Amino acid sequence: MATIFHPRTVHPEIVATTDTPAKNPVQYVWAAARVALGWVFLWAFLDKTFGWGFATPAAKAWINGGSPTTGFLKGTGENALGGLFTALAGQVWVDWLFMLGLLGVGAALVLGVGTRIAAVAGALMMALMWAAELPLTTNPFMDEHIIYAIVLAGLALADAGTTLGLGNLRIVREHEWLK
Repeated sequence: MATIFHPRTVHPEIVATTDTPAKNPVQYVWAAARVALGWVFLWAFLDKTFGWGFATPAAKAWINGGSPTTGFLKGTGENALGGLFTALAGQVWVDWLFMLGLLGVGAALVLGVGTRIAAVAGALMMALMWAAELPLTTNPFMDEHIIYAIVLAGLALADAGTTLGLGNLRIVREHEWLK
């Protein structure tokens, strides 16, 4: 009699020797999205810190005394919430929080550890940047900040750190908050 294989049935003759389940293509797509979005955050941190000339000229680099939040937040003065965000521009504590957020979210996503915490922090950062730009000029409500926040939620829900990341480390598996 032929053996019928069902995806949820364990067949001793084909059980892998590791305790890690096989990955499907969707998990690799989420892993690629995780690393790519992590790089967006990490690159923003690096460019604002060192002024490598992409979005931040060397003269305005954080290590040269520039403020990573001033350019963006000062430009929001005419927007709906501009008064609030303009008042925050260039404050040392805002610069530090913003830069630590970029570094933390970027590193967590690239490494695949702390993906859930990174997703929440990153989505909060995106929501604040979206709010600073209101009203939007190219769309009534949707822009890349909302798209990034949605992708961050997907990364957390898909457990994206476990594919091509350090999310399979024993310490991460044993401590839910590190996932």
